[in-house]
Amino acid sequence: MSTSRREFLQAAAALTLASTTVDAATGMPMRPLGRTAKKVSILAFGCGSRFLSYKEEDQALDALNHALDLGITYVDTAFGYGDGLSETRVGKVMATRRNEVWLATKINKRKSDEAMRIIEDSLKRLQTDHVDVLHVHSLMDEEDLKAIEAPDGVLKRLYQLRDQKVATNIGITCHHNPDVLKMAIERNDFDCTQMALNGALVGMKSIPGGMDVNLDMTHSFEAVALPVALKKKMGVIAMKVFGQERLVDKAPLAKLVQYSMSLPVSVAVIGMPKREFIAQNVNIAKAFRPMPKSEMKQFSGHLAEKHKMALDLFFADHVDA
Repeated sequence: MSTSRREFLQAAAALTLASTTVDAATGMPMRPLGRTAKKVSILAFGCGSRFLSYKEEDQALDALNHALDLGITYVDTAFGYGDGLSETRVGKVMATRRNEVWLATKINKRKSDEAMRIIEDSLKRLQTDHVDVLHVHSLMDEEDLKAIEAPDGVLKRLYQLRDQKVATNIGITCHHNPDVLKMAIERNDFDCTQMALNGALVGMKSIPGGMDVNLDMTHSFEAVALPVALKKKMGVIAMKVFGQERLVDKAPLAKLVQYSMSLPVSVAVIGMPKREFIAQNVNIAKAFRPMPKSEMKQFSGHLAEKHKMALDLFFADHVDA
């Protein structure tokens, strides 16, 4: 990462930390979500595969209600999580608690009409007439971006839904390709973005021809896509904090969470497949103190050297479902 980009990220992180407040009722730190100015909990409840690991519906609903009771206000789901099962479960909680939650969902279809049919059903499953963030799910490569941006692509529909207040904000997520996410952010009018941000510096380097190779240990979402999103004053959501569990035994969990939350992000999404994990992660969030810059550099350098390449290869064909 160049000195100028590093200095910019450090300044942005200082500004983010300065804008962090603590909810008096729950003790949960809160941050503004980019230019929306809406404050959300710095910890989000991830409703992907970890939420679906609650096999019984009553256990899943109890877990989500417990998270909200402890002060989590950001709930992250998607149509692709169990082909609507996650949204259905979340909707049963939203039926009585919608006004407590910043609700985000995602659409994995690229054609406008097909996407719209799923979005209409998503709203029914979520038992709401609007979502706070509607993301294009899992951007892959430049060809995928072209399909999203095409005249009959999903992005045009998302702009319309934002104008109609069906989606208060629109965004885009990406798991492995910082270059194409940077391109998407630069070329389009998104409010938010969700990217893999962890101590192992996830992110492969793209080369012409649609291939991805790990040529540079410093190439990451943190170095490439994050600065662009911040310059556009977007809300940034960190994900894959634990590297899809591949980092959980490589570093203390609290340090992994602290690292991601010390970046200039609004919120970090974490899946919590057991009820006890909810309290554990909430306690980490409530005890959050920014990691010193020197410690962040040492921490990420150690993790990246040992684990970045393996994580990059894993996320290159990872299906977020």
